[in-house]
Amino acid sequence: MFVTTAYRVTETMLNKAKGVAIDLDIPFYTRGKKSISRMQEERGTGCIVAGNETLKLFGFGEDAPFFFHPSSAMFRVKRLIEGGSDPLIEAAGLERGHSFLDCTLGLASDSIVASFVTGKEGMVTGIEGNQYVAYLVKKGLLSWTTSVAPLDEAMSRVQVVNSNSLSLLKSLPDNSVDCVYWDPMFEESIDESEGIRSLRQFALYEGLGEEEIIESLRVSRNRVVLKDHFKSTRFDEFGFRRAIRKAAKFHYGYLEKK
Repeated sequence: MFVTTAYRVTETMLNKAKGVAIDLDIPFYTRGKKSISRMQEERGTGCIVAGNETLKLFGFGEDAPFFFHPSSAMFRVKRLIEGGSDPLIEAAGLERGHSFLDCTLGLASDSIVASFVTGKEGMVTGIEGNQYVAYLVKKGLLSWTTSVAPLDEAMSRVQVVNSNSLSLLKSLPDNSVDCVYWDPMFEESIDESEGIRSLRQFALYEGLGEEEIIESLRVSRNRVVLKDHFKSTRFDEFGFRRAIRKAAKFHYGYLEKK
């Protein structure tokens, strides 16, 4: 992995790219007039491209980059502000002041919504196994601004941890988090947003097995929540109580802590 700038380089881009190189301990290369694909071919690896406003992560040989944006959290938070509901919040039983551990952070959309609901009194932590995705999401959560102040505040409160989810769970005390959340890559494919499609090339397909469920139940105080394709076998395999959503291609299920 290396870092470079967008094509029409500015001082802002240059400083940002050099900062990324230091943070991630990866080389910085000047862009010149070369294309991203040419630079990747010469070095045999993917890269991060620093623009004036965003950081973009290009997989080796891929044209579509991954970059942070609030995705579905935008309209979901707005709906909650207007007095509506959210299926994740209902499945998780989240309230103000609760703690939420997202074991599959990705673009952090669910963690942002959870952060809005739990408020400044709560705590939302997201685990991301890919160090480059974790870095871009962490930076994006702190720098992205919208016209909705409560949404910006919710983003800024999400804590990002680059780790293996099972390893981190094993390090936590019993009953230390109100809700543990899993959103693994679906067993069945569905039509996805551009952001999710670009994320797939960097996802770590470690699966969700019995050990993860056992550790999640140990760590949680209230519930373990799973988001998955409506055809997924994981709901029945692990005994999740499923919230049926007739018009949706994915469902939420939860295990109640006894």
